[in-house]
Amino acid sequence: MNECIVALEGVTKSYDAGRVVALREATLRVGRGEFMAIMGPSGSGKSTLLNVMSGLDEPTEGRVLFEGAAPRGRRAWSRIRARRIGYVFQRFNLLATLNARQNVELAMFGVVGGARERRRRADVLLERVGLSHRASHRPNELSVGERQRVAIARSLANSPVVLLADEPTGNLDSASSESVLALLSEVHASSGATLVIVTHDAGIAARAGRQVRMLDGAIVGDERTGGTP
Repeated sequence: MNECIVALEGVTKSYDAGRVVALREATLRVGRGEFMAIMGPSGSGKSTLLNVMSGLDEPTEGRVLFEGAAPRGRRAWSRIRARRIGYVFQRFNLLATLNARQNVELAMFGVVGGARERRRRADVLLERVGLSHRASHRPNELSVGERQRVAIARSLANSPVVLLADEPTGNLDSASSESVLALLSEVHASSGATLVIVTHDAGIAARAGRQVRMLDGAIVGDERTGGTP
């Protein structure tokens, strides 16, 4: 495997005083530059695994390493997410009161100095995802597929080394799904960033070089496939 960039060591995540276990003793090493798909039925722990990998959720037991170190506390994880991790949400998480450009710029505050530079970078990213002509439109003026493209542009705002995508095509039609998947694959190939996609779609998972399968909060399979173009 390539150099490990994210590692989970015996991670369990439970809720409600341990009565609900979302993740069970998960151990996983993610190599730098990998394209990994995490698969499993609804409720299998896929999204929880992704959230733990990004520090959005804190393990009940075990630990998470990022680039060889265990971040201490929410503030450390917040700094890492701001500078090293891009996150694409299934439901986009765009602010309705901001236009596409402003939503992308928002991710740069505290990281990229100067309004002019933030605007320039946002415009470059929107052009990359094919939406330069929609920069001044708010989310309710965009199609579902366009909103996801804005979300991808935002996730790339600070040149992340890890890109996490939680069911990025889950709300899209087949044409938009193919377009978004092609875009994520292109980003992975051109930037060298690690790409981890949560999906229930076997066709999407087949494109990844590695498939991790989950069931009832546990990792039950880990297969290297080589992927497809």
